[in-house]
Amino acid sequence: MHIWVEPFVVHKQVPLTISRGTTAQSTNLWLRLEHDGIEGWGEASPFAVRGIMQTTEAIAQSLQSVIPHLQAYTPFDRQAIEQCCEQHAVLSAARSALDMALHDWLGRALGQPLWKLWGLECSRIVPTSVTVGINTPEAARHRLEQWLTVAAIKAVKIKLGSPAGLEADRAMFEAVMQAVPAGAKVSVDANGGWTLDGAIAMTHWLAERGVTYLEQPLPEGQEADLPALYRVSPLPLFVDESCFDRRDIPKLSDRVHGINIKLMKSGGLSEALRMIHTAQAHGLQIMFGCYSDSALANTAAAHLAPYATHLDLDSHLNLRDDPFTGATLHEGRLIPPDKPGLGVSVTLSNLHPPISDAQSPTPV
Repeated sequence: MHIWVEPFVVHKQVPLTISRGTTAQSTNLWLRLEHDGIEGWGEASPFAVRGIMQTTEAIAQSLQSVIPHLQAYTPFDRQAIEQCCEQHAVLSAARSALDMALHDWLGRALGQPLWKLWGLECSRIVPTSVTVGINTPEAARHRLEQWLTVAAIKAVKIKLGSPAGLEADRAMFEAVMQAVPAGAKVSVDANGGWTLDGAIAMTHWLAERGVTYLEQPLPEGQEADLPALYRVSPLPLFVDESCFDRRDIPKLSDRVHGINIKLMKSGGLSEALRMIHTAQAHGLQIMFGCYSDSALANTAAAHLAPYATHLDLDSHLNLRDDPFTGATLHEGRLIPPDKPGLGVSVTLSNLHPPISDAQSPTPV
């Protein structure tokens, strides 16, 4: 099994601001895995949660540290590969790229898309939301108007938790709602930007204005305060930063209504599937989200989309230089390809050069 890792830079058409800061570009990693003349692809994108920065450099180093130990395996040895990654404490985003590539390889080897191998129905896929970041009321409304020129929008996610306080959140929300298409679903993500009292007040205020659900109202680390919010909230509560993998789900099941699965947090499609089944066993709803992922990672998540109650897989739609193509929008729904594996293709001329010689494509 041969593995190459190559960085590529993507730039957002519109920078995204959440409660913790603003992102305008991202250096992600493209992992290519070859065995028996067949390649599988995966992606890792940097993120920071729980006080841990999974930077591009840290993810690349994590991959390069484990790649020499994977040479003897084949893509059929996923259990052994997963154990090897655990033994070497491989970062979750690095594991996600590798696991994604292993699944892609298998689908290509069998000549079937992943959703079909899993027996899923694409007709069940719900519309994906498009995200409006924290901004002035006028700029936030304009951002949604820009989204409306891209595709038929059926769901909108509004980022709140502004450092300027709840009044700023309310003013921005009201401005964005002026541009929301009739019948579109609206959700709110505070990214842990509220206190418990503020969250209680906002759940009622948002419910009166037709919001569908509320995501991560309290900061990660304050899960002990969630039951107090859960008891009085008229809105379903979802957690993102508070839920990395399946081990987090049982202890959250009595204080939230659903979880946000992101491949970079979970460590890949294998763990995402385990999270889905664990959440279902606890009666929780499921959503999929993304970081600054390209169409490669978002297409991977789209293959699992039939399981989701809500989807937020729009990051690649906000890129001006995405080198990958895969899942396509149909009436606001992100539909995975009917091609083997992930079904993702690449325009090599769009890939940016390595950011350093140390991160050049590295065959093993």
